[in-house]
Amino acid sequence: MHLFGRSRELRALGEAFTESARGHGRLVIIAGGPGSGKTQLLHEFLTTLDRADARILAGTAGSEERDRPSSLLAQLARDAGARGPEPGAPSPEVSAEAEDLLRLADDGRPLVVAVDDAHAMDRPSLRTLVQLLRRGRLRSVLVVCATSGDLGRVRSAAHTELLRLPHRRIRLAPLPEAHVGELLAAQAGRPVPDEVRDAYHRATAGSPLLVHALLDDSTRLGPEIGPPVAASAYRQAVLSLLHRGNTGHLRVARVLAALGCATGTVPVAELTGTTPAGVQEAVDALNSSGLLDGHSFRHPTGAAAVLEDMDSGERADLHGRIAHALYRSGASALEVARHLHAAGLVPGGWGTGILRAAAEQALAADDVARCTAYLGLVLRECAEEGERHALSAALARAQWRTNPAAAGPHLQPLRQAALEGRLTMRDTATVLRYMLWKGDTELAVQTIASLVHAQSPADAQVVAEVEFVRQWFYGVALPGRSGQGGGSEARRRPVHTRTAAGTGALSARVAALVGGEATDDSAAALAQALQGYQLDYLNLELVAMSLLAIAHADRPATAAQVCDALLQRAVERRATTWQAVLGAIRAEIALLRGDVTTAAQAAHAALGTLRAPSWGVLIGLPLSTAVFAHTAMGSYARAEELLGQDVPEAMFRTVFGIQYLRARGHHQLATGRPFAALNDFEACGQLLREGNPSLQKGIPWRSDLALANLRIGKARTAREWAEEQLRLPGGHSSRARATALRLLAATCKPHRRASLLRESIDLLKACGDRYALAQAYADLSAAHYELGEYARARLVARQAATEAEACRIESPVDAHLLEEPARTESPAAEAAPALLSDAECRVAGLAALGYTNREISTRLHVTISTVEQHLTRVYRKLNVASRSELPSKMLEHRIPKLSDRWANTHPTAS
Repeated sequence: MHLFGRSRELRALGEAFTESARGHGRLVIIAGGPGSGKTQLLHEFLTTLDRADARILAGTAGSEERDRPSSLLAQLARDAGARGPEPGAPSPEVSAEAEDLLRLADDGRPLVVAVDDAHAMDRPSLRTLVQLLRRGRLRSVLVVCATSGDLGRVRSAAHTELLRLPHRRIRLAPLPEAHVGELLAAQAGRPVPDEVRDAYHRATAGSPLLVHALLDDSTRLGPEIGPPVAASAYRQAVLSLLHRGNTGHLRVARVLAALGCATGTVPVAELTGTTPAGVQEAVDALNSSGLLDGHSFRHPTGAAAVLEDMDSGERADLHGRIAHALYRSGASALEVARHLHAAGLVPGGWGTGILRAAAEQALAADDVARCTAYLGLVLRECAEEGERHALSAALARAQWRTNPAAAGPHLQPLRQAALEGRLTMRDTATVLRYMLWKGDTELAVQTIASLVHAQSPADAQVVAEVEFVRQWFYGVALPGRSGQGGGSEARRRPVHTRTAAGTGALSARVAALVGGEATDDSAAALAQALQGYQLDYLNLELVAMSLLAIAHADRPATAAQVCDALLQRAVERRATTWQAVLGAIRAEIALLRGDVTTAAQAAHAALGTLRAPSWGVLIGLPLSTAVFAHTAMGSYARAEELLGQDVPEAMFRTVFGIQYLRARGHHQLATGRPFAALNDFEACGQLLREGNPSLQKGIPWRSDLALANLRIGKARTAREWAEEQLRLPGGHSSRARATALRLLAATCKPHRRASLLRESIDLLKACGDRYALAQAYADLSAAHYELGEYARARLVARQAATEAEACRIESPVDAHLLEEPARTESPAAEAAPALLSDAECRVAGLAALGYTNREISTRLHVTISTVEQHLTRVYRKLNVASRSELPSKMLEHRIPKLSDRWANTHPTAS
């Protein structure tokens, strides 16, 4: 430890030595709290005397040697090279010992006697030093005593005797900020920022011992000095300060460390077994040593070190006494519960209530760890079955936020009690959620069916919402169907009726969006309801389902905006499970928008948020999204790796298993295994037909079968499946219809194919799927090429390449279609685009793609006459004779991209 900020004190010692060397005996008392640098100052002073030809005798007193007479004298004698009294031997004549020391000062060299920890001197050694000072007033004698604490408060024989003698006192105050900065700069080799210097000073109050300890910890991994890091060196320094001081101070420090921020709530004197004055004395000493700031530890690591230094039983007893004192004083449940948990104690009569109240408050503050700790303590001490069931359910609800797998052991034993109706409706809903999460749909159906006749409207509401989530989110078979627990049609109908009519506001809006024709108003109403929705233990699935409903209703941008807001809220509340599920939803939304790169990244992030066992059957959601995305990107090896992960068998009884099979099927198609893909798609259709028929229109498995049949050469079968998909009643998305149209087009002749593909492209622009749009443009380009319309094929190919670039995938069209056509440059040609107005560019672009005048008028919301007038002006300005010449002229004159013109009039497609 280097000496910093003590030049004035070192100069005072030098002056005292100079005076003593002239024959004027001097006594200097260095006073300071533990860790203030007294020993270092004494050592530094003695080092400066090496060239002064002085005789130096140095020794250190110790509390453990206080009862050993003359122990300090023995140290001084060894330094003098003489045989001194044996420590512990009967005390000799004190004046004779003093005379022996005085004779050492008479050999022509000044005598310097340095005593560290002088307040702990044994009495014979003290008497000898006092005699030496009294008889050496006119001799070259300097006695320097370093003593701990405030001389006015520390009561010892040494202090009393030394204070009676003429002396010079040097008080070592804590280092100011400037000197701490010098110390840090010396260590770093350059000045440190002011904020770093201030942080070290705040953590130590300028105590040299603590500053050096923090430096040791902070520079352990490198020489750079940043914000202070408190670790093992700091802990050792704290304990060293406490154990070298008064034992009463140690007791006060332990109580203050255990109390934490509640120090003003209960009398510390009562807990330490001392007086208020004694407590204040200890607090002052601990403040001067740099450990405390008022009644609180300056650094939490210091308080932790003090508590860890205690015996476990002693520490538990202290926390128990604090808990009782806090309870009697009317402290908050959270304050009392913290100490009850540390003590492992549940006092009879009031302990259970305090801990349960504190658990609820902790969960409301998103402190899941503290909530589960309090509930676990109560559960450990609880013997009554009904109360244990309620505690287990409450504990599971809390743990579900961060780790659903941890909630399982608490809920598994409650399954039978839920089926028999021995739980509250809230706890039953918690168990049902666990059953669905694990894929135990059969028992979930039985339990819901047994709760049809709920006792109150509130209970009926809970049952209806759980059943709604079961049918529409997990997508399992309806009650009473094969493989789903049996039961009659009459038995299942009441549940379905209540689900449709009795669900809450959010689920009712979801039903309206999913079950009927989606409108801007219905999507906006659901998005608005989600904006202020409070996530809790039960409604995460309902929120996720709502977001998916909005996205699949051709409003992915709206769904993304709401999902991002909810996801941010989940991050702020440290709800890991919510983050994972909402992250998976966000990945699905990105996939629906054709942003396959973002979809893959978000899906992997979601999978990394929870361990696989905590996902349950929902793992199929991020897995299928990731497989779809990697397949679209051409990352087949990565998709294959994901498909190699173990998934729960029960997942295939839910919609997540169906989506997983679809993703696997499309991957197999992309990697040349069409028959394996066909098997997966047929399995999807079978599962959906046997399950909830309402879900079929939301999952385009018929289009999947059409695609697989095309790949194996069965065009007629493919056409039948595509037409069946198109015949579905309202409720399926524009994306599903666009896909079916594209597949139907593949079975038609070129002229018919181009018309179907243009309709598909219009739908894809409306729903915003740029990946599918790139594929559709590529197909349309191929159709025009097959018809011999090479300029039009090239124009559409550029659109396909533009959409593919936006999705960050390879272009789906041949490179030769993207080459610049040979053309003659002329100033008139270069100036031509400026001659077309925006309206004329839009009409010309659609006409070049093959749209009829009627189709153009419908898409641009103008009359057919207006379209004809625009085309007449376009023909004249571009010098073309007919519609068939437009594509080549637009390429020649570099007419702006059609997607840009479309975005100006169709913002939802951009």
